[in-house]
Amino acid sequence: MLHYIYDGSFNGLLTAIHEIYYRRQIPQQLLPCGTSTPQLFVQQEEIVTDDNKAAKVYDAIYYKISPQALRHTYYAYLAEHLEAGIWVYQYLNLGWKLGSKADMLLSEERVHRIHRLGQKVSMERHRLLGLVRFQLLQKDIYYAAIEPDHNVVELMAPHFARRMADQNWVIHDLRRNLAAVYNQNEWVSTHFTQLHKLELANEEQYYQKLWKHYYDNIAISSRINPRLQKRCMPQRYWKHLVEKN
Repeated sequence: MLHYIYDGSFNGLLTAIHEIYYRRQIPQQLLPCGTSTPQLFVQQEEIVTDDNKAAKVYDAIYYKISPQALRHTYYAYLAEHLEAGIWVYQYLNLGWKLGSKADMLLSEERVHRIHRLGQKVSMERHRLLGLVRFQLLQKDIYYAAIEPDHNVVELMAPHFARRMADQNWVIHDLRRNLAAVYNQNEWVSTHFTQLHKLELANEEQYYQKLWKHYYDNIAISSRINPRLQKRCMPQRYWKHLVEKN
């Protein structure tokens, strides 16, 4: 049994797929580093990321299948499902045989599971766009902490770059130590670790109190529906909501 191990990056995954084709060697798993442990009868082969090889696979997906297939591939990667790597390979293998028609075969398991992963990622991104809470820090930087199930911080950044174009802000994924950082001109994705306690601006503490007071008093008691609230605003996100703390 053979496992390919890549560095966890999208280019790393595309490089591994390139190696499958040119080595004519199909592994049972395509895993990011840190998710696999040595097992008896399992050969692990480390794949070194090569940006040129990754670019060839990127172009092959875009031009030989479709731009939509490239999007599905990227979203499936962001889902961080343990099986996502090998599923992506199987999906692309079908796509290179059938072209853009492959995505119409929704009853085909190789297509369905990639679409399903992408839908989960897209849904979480959409949900967090409404649930992210920025706090104004000293030095006029807006900071928001999130702990999503999927790696969605890069998907969220363009929205806030448009909506908060005149502000400096950071969206920090605490689970992955990643952040999107914006400087009123452009945003970048970077590794980010919070090393000290955040220092809120004086006016931020005041406005947080006002928001909590508003939240506590605006509700109509006869219409409070905790079950509906938890479905629309899952409890796992409450940790970083000002009104819930």
